[in-house]
Amino acid sequence: MNRLGSAIAIAAVTLMPALALAQEITPEDIIRNAMDHWRGTTSQGEMTMIIHRPDWERSMSMQVWTQGDKHSLVRVTAPVRDAGNGTLLLDNNMWTYSPKINRVIKVPSSMMNQSWMGSDLSNKDISKSTDIIDQYDHTLLDSREVDGHQAWVIQSIPLEEAAVVWGKEVWTIRDDYVMLEQQFWDQDGVLVKTFTTLEITVMDGRTVASRMRMQEVDKPDEWTEMRVESTRFNVELPANLFTLSNLRNPRQ
Repeated sequence: MNRLGSAIAIAAVTLMPALALAQEITPEDIIRNAMDHWRGTTSQGEMTMIIHRPDWERSMSMQVWTQGDKHSLVRVTAPVRDAGNGTLLLDNNMWTYSPKINRVIKVPSSMMNQSWMGSDLSNKDISKSTDIIDQYDHTLLDSREVDGHQAWVIQSIPLEEAAVVWGKEVWTIRDDYVMLEQQFWDQDGVLVKTFTTLEITVMDGRTVASRMRMQEVDKPDEWTEMRVESTRFNVELPANLFTLSNLRNPRQ
């Protein structure tokens, strides 16, 4: 009995750090840290978006700037026919600009679930902010080892008053706060689409997802990839960067 008691005591002591860590960090903390890790206080980078369909494929090069979770600007630089198209996110509002018609258009809330630039990402996907932390109830479902890292699986179910389209979202996030996968489930409990990290790279001293794919489950031959070519974090940005004026007439 003494030996059994000693074994139990040793096991309890061994498990205490892990239990303490689980108690200290909440699912909300993990999601928030993953979002902050991705963009830093500010960020500036270049990306390529590839839209793939069974009979065609096209790509667009973009410049991207972010500041906190409420400000971001995306500007297309290539190909020529798309160059100058831009999207501005400012305090939960979205505007787009097309040089062909020389108009800045505010995207109404009724169109937030529509395709962004013809891709598999919606306007809502692009405008994702930490609002999801307050609009959903988050539960830690699992903790597993992935490529030598601990990875948390978190289920997020919207609150009754939340104006969202999904029945739930499921995240897989590593202990270095790289998001490995985000699943989108409808109100009937059917998995609709996934946003999956395919490659992870160190950029500007930070481990980040460098190739990600959005894909609908029932359309295996259709997908959109976001490939990060370069990024810098915590950079100084011009005060007028995130403005409608700059969206129309770029000065950065």
